[in-house]
Amino acid sequence: MSVSDDHAGGGKLHAAEGFASDAMAPAETAVISEIAEFSADQERNAYREMLLIRRFEEKAGQLYGMGFIGGFCHLYIGQEAVVVGMQMAIKDGDQVITTYRDHGHMLACGMDPKGVMAELTGRRGGYSKGKGGSMHMFSVEANFFGGHGIVGASTPLGTGLAFANKYRGNDHVSLTYFGDGSANQGQVYEAFNMAKLWNLPVIYVIENNKYAMGTSIERASSTTDLSQRGSSFDIPGEQVNGMDVRAVNSAGEKAVARARDGGGPYILEMLTYRYRGHSMSDPAKYRTKEEVQKMRSDHDPIEQVRVRMLDAGMIAEDEIKQIDKDIRAIVNEAAEFAQSDPEPSEDELYTDVTTSG
Repeated sequence: MSVSDDHAGGGKLHAAEGFASDAMAPAETAVISEIAEFSADQERNAYREMLLIRRFEEKAGQLYGMGFIGGFCHLYIGQEAVVVGMQMAIKDGDQVITTYRDHGHMLACGMDPKGVMAELTGRRGGYSKGKGGSMHMFSVEANFFGGHGIVGASTPLGTGLAFANKYRGNDHVSLTYFGDGSANQGQVYEAFNMAKLWNLPVIYVIENNKYAMGTSIERASSTTDLSQRGSSFDIPGEQVNGMDVRAVNSAGEKAVARARDGGGPYILEMLTYRYRGHSMSDPAKYRTKEEVQKMRSDHDPIEQVRVRMLDAGMIAEDEIKQIDKDIRAIVNEAAEFAQSDPEPSEDELYTDVTTSG
């Protein structure tokens, strides 16, 4: 059984190593990441969480093609190990904030798939009552603070969350996600400076999927080791194999413990890859089909866990199939709800709106 409807599966899988895709500079070497030792339960839970994100995003893509989802829609397919591995490293009360490629983060935080999908289709049962769409969902209960459409905007906001934690004297940590494209935004470095000055408990997670929209990192950035972008502010960082959930978790555990103990900000550059275009309107002609297929066959984050569990005798093939069946049922239920739930009433136009003057 393959983990993606259009993924052949069964290819070579390099669990501990990072990767150097065809789009990367020829001189760049693979990143060797430390990996956490997962129990059978941890492997199974990671597999289930990543598979939920994958199936959810596949279904969202289908609904977009059918016209049920409008506007912008940025899918997380291929990057699932990053958010699942980091989520395993934090505790209740820690905050998560990210950019517009956000559905995976919401699900990993425990938000209801029905509420997320209903927001995508603009229904009243959505997390923003159908008024926010793909990029604008929040859940205080899940400690998820968005979904932000402005490039780089999550960084100063996530830094502010960390400031609030320090001001209140709690031991909570802010996980602040942004992408390789955002790494060239000025507000990112203003936030870095403040975070170091005030020694804030924030982890900057750079999801480097190699392409800022349609431009490769080599063409957009004079330096491509984004983990060192905080060096002028004395913020340490490291590159991590973002396609292996164990490597992500290992780096995340250390960074979170450091921040929680007063060590201040830290940068984790997750070397990852998105299989789909930047958004649903992007045909992704700036890279070859062979490049994408090689990433799928050699480095797929979900397939790695499936193969590892089966090879170690942690799980039977029948149980793998049952997990997939259960996840599909959850996603189908969410899709049905998102198509049948009523649209918000006209009165909703005037609620939750702040005016001035």
